[in-house]
Amino acid sequence: MSVKETCLICFEDIDVARMLSIGTCQHKYCLPCLKHHVEINLQGGLVAQCPHKDCKCEVNVDSCKTFLSSELANVLIERIKESLIPVTEKVYCPFPRCSALMSKQEVLENTKTSFVGEGGRKCVKCKHYFCINCKVPWHYDMSCYDFQRSETYSCVEDQLLKSFASKKLWRQCSKCNHMVELDSGCYHITCRCGHQFCYNCGAEWKNKQATCSCPIWDEHFIIRP
Repeated sequence: MSVKETCLICFEDIDVARMLSIGTCQHKYCLPCLKHHVEINLQGGLVAQCPHKDCKCEVNVDSCKTFLSSELANVLIERIKESLIPVTEKVYCPFPRCSALMSKQEVLENTKTSFVGEGGRKCVKCKHYFCINCKVPWHYDMSCYDFQRSETYSCVEDQLLKSFASKKLWRQCSKCNHMVELDSGCYHITCRCGHQFCYNCGAEWKNKQATCSCPIWDEHFIIRP
């Protein structure tokens, strides 16, 4: 008879050969539960830790590659890289088609042989030049001071906010323009200004009723890892 072990997430008795660990801690769970745990964390912008109580061991990329799609495996690699770079050292390429994450030291090393003005840096991925001070593609014909006083800078800042909000799946209140992030709960949002709307599509709620046909909730925001 095969030896079985109980998965402490679903409490099913699973063949030990089908139990996996996602870190160096050796706490093992069944494949479907681990896959769901890692994917839910990635969707929330986090790097999953071992689900065992009080265990702080983070996932191992090689272990997760056995059950994640290649796309999600690459997202996991980026999340881990992001978690290792201190917030004050993070630099993102401002070109929308790239958006590569780098550390300030990394991007400085990559620009050493380039002749650009103060603040000019070269992206390690797409190789395009950008301004690390203004966080925009390199402004060849003006200084950072002049650029930040221009109308162009104001427009770029608005575009960056909208781009960032889109990546993070934030929703903007149509009444006060405040950005709202759904951490957990249903799609029925009450903004700090009192306006009620659907987080999924932005449609207004009237008389405590939705005016859209969106689902009221998604299990990813209800069932927390």
